[in-house]
Amino acid sequence: MEVVFQSKEDSNRKQEEEFLKLLPMERFYRFLKLSEASKRLFPFNSKKEKENNFNIIIKD
Repeated sequence: MEVVFQSKEDSNRKQEEEFLKLLPMERFYRFLKLSEASKRLFPFNSKKEKENNFNIIIKD
């Protein structure tokens, strides 16, 4: 493992250069992997039922 001290701009530029060296299909696969990883990091429950809804009923 190598420790490298660099500025944020240099780090971002290096990451971008390495990313752009990838083939378009490889970039897409990286995007899919990132999407899967983000679902594990930030889970959400879309099937959560609403509880104690506030209903306004207007009677004639």
